[in-house]
Amino acid sequence: MTPAIDLLKKSKISFDVLSYEHDASNNHYGLEAVEKLKLNSHQVFKTLVLETHEGELIVAVTPVSQQIHLKQLAKLASSKKVAMAAAQKVQASTGYILGGVSPLGQKKRLATYIHGSASQFEHVYVSAGKRGLEVKLMTTDLITLTGAKLGIF
Repeated sequence: MTPAIDLLKKSKISFDVLSYEHDASNNHYGLEAVEKLKLNSHQVFKTLVLETHEGELIVAVTPVSQQIHLKQLAKLASSKKVAMAAAQKVQASTGYILGGVSPLGQKKRLATYIHGSASQFEHVYVSAGKRGLEVKLMTTDLITLTGAKLGIF
């Protein structure tokens, strides 16, 4: 199990785990999950860790079908600007490797922002904390567990 799955169990949250064989040559992790699990790309969310202008790490959870608008995310996070965090910082802070970063069960709880489009779905899919492993859970549970702020970015 992963820390994300452990957190869901400990919190008594209803969820489903979906797995697929990860292709090591594919670094489009979210899109790979969509293709292999035959899911709606607007309902599968990728977890990205960014660093604010002030040096704080934040988490953005956004559909795999979309790119992040950094200026809009910075505004939502009340920062001058944001940029993708270095892989070492991501792993040290979350405990997860790139392509397997879950918004759940991170070593250090970071401010989290979930794309507002998530609210149109009863359930969403996010990484379960390992490449090739996704978790399906209610959108409201994801927002509650992460303490996330919704917004368009």
